[in-house]
Amino acid sequence: MASSSTNIVNCIFFECEAEEAAKFYVSIFPNSSIEVVTRFPNAGQEIHKQPAGRVMVVNFTLNGHTFTALNSKPAEIKFNESISFQIMCDSQEEIDHYWYKLSEGGDEPSRRCG
Repeated sequence: MASSSTNIVNCIFFECEAEEAAKFYVSIFPNSSIEVVTRFPNAGQEIHKQPAGRVMVVNFTLNGHTFTALNSKPAEIKFNESISFQIMCDSQEEIDHYWYKLSEGGDEPSRRCG
């Protein structure tokens, strides 16, 4: 197969927390930024049933990797742990940094490392 310039973008669904989540992740990883925030328009409300101005999609970059955070219709998609992202670290100190930041506020069993 010939090489392709096609990019694969990780898309993470949220009920209404896409922008908050993207800001959180960007605050943790170096070389990260929010690229574009797209909001629901007035047009098409009979279809999307969302208030105009509510965040629809957030495109962001985490240490050079592209992500999309997408707000779905409330309760349309239930959150689950069916995907994970690996962070390749060079030291235990770096592992601890990401582990504590990403697990902060989680329940105790979820915060256990190892």
